[in-house]
Amino acid sequence: MEFDNYDEEKIRRNRKRKMLLMKKKRQQILRRRIMITAAMFIAIILAVIIINSVSGIKKTFKQKEAFASDVISETQPEEETEKPTEPPLIYAQMASNYFDLTSDSKVSSPYAALLDVNNHKIIAGKQADTKMYPASMTKIMTLIVVTDNIDKIPQTYTFEFEMLNRLFREEASVAGFLEGETVDVEDLLYGLILPSGADAAEALAIMVAGSNEEFAKLMNAKCNELGLKHTRFANPTGLYDEEQYTTPAEMAMIMEYAMRDELRAKVLGTYQYKTKATAQHPEGIQLTSTMYSRIYGNEAPGVLVKGGKTGFTNEAGSCLVSYAVTNKGNAYVFCTGGATYRWAPVYDEIYVYKNIIPASAKDLETETTKMSPNN
Repeated sequence: MEFDNYDEEKIRRNRKRKMLLMKKKRQQILRRRIMITAAMFIAIILAVIIINSVSGIKKTFKQKEAFASDVISETQPEEETEKPTEPPLIYAQMASNYFDLTSDSKVSSPYAALLDVNNHKIIAGKQADTKMYPASMTKIMTLIVVTDNIDKIPQTYTFEFEMLNRLFREEASVAGFLEGETVDVEDLLYGLILPSGADAAEALAIMVAGSNEEFAKLMNAKCNELGLKHTRFANPTGLYDEEQYTTPAEMAMIMEYAMRDELRAKVLGTYQYKTKATAQHPEGIQLTSTMYSRIYGNEAPGVLVKGGKTGFTNEAGSCLVSYAVTNKGNAYVFCTGGATYRWAPVYDEIYVYKNIIPASAKDLETETTKMSPNN
């Protein structure tokens, strides 16, 4: 068979061109595979590098944290081991040189105790550890319990007829609040201490504990907390109850404790205070301290009376407890009880602060500042 158009050379060239194209194509495929493999290899290497870097950063951060912790622990002082808490009141003991005032005719009260606050010693007295009735000195413990709970109680009280009428029948001293009158805690505190208001005392007791009886339990719990051994309370007012008693020494300790608190010290040391206006008292009530109405507080040279509370019932007689500081910085509490006339405790106090407080504890050349209202 003849092929007129057969061109062998042309066919060879075409075959060669196809082979070259196929070779080129295979080379391209190979290069592409190499590139993909290389890319994958590079990606793996990069991934390993990144993972190692992250791990290193974490490790370094942890090391830095540990180092910082070590530095802090080295620079900060170690927490001290918890020390046993001290009792809230150091029970005063009789001084070795205790001065018995029994034979001193200038002290007419049958019960007395002079407490040296700085040294926690009873340095003078008269039946200082003998049971007596505290009368309205009771209200100092009422003040203590109320201020301990002041953030937990209602801030106002509205007086009712039944309470006021009962206190009137009992001839209790009152601040003068009236039926339907709403009074805030601050006014009640001053009404409790300055005029020795039984109305304020019972209102505060109800606000804190719901009743006089429940409040008395809190008063006795506070006695236990303070380590008092011969003091018990039955009501917040100081009205006579056979189960309400103390001693001159322990009443002095209660006064010492009360004066540690700024609010209590302010109330106990105020001469006059006017309550806020109410519908019943549009101009407020002017309250005056039963103690500072009888003394200035600076009658004894070198001594200033900073606070105090009087008391009286037929069973307790006239009573007084006061806190004084000398111009050398020494503090004393003097408590009397059982006096037969109203001014006796005041005269006893002035005499003792003048003559029984050691002369070394005061500077007699320096005039003592006179007390001023609301000081």
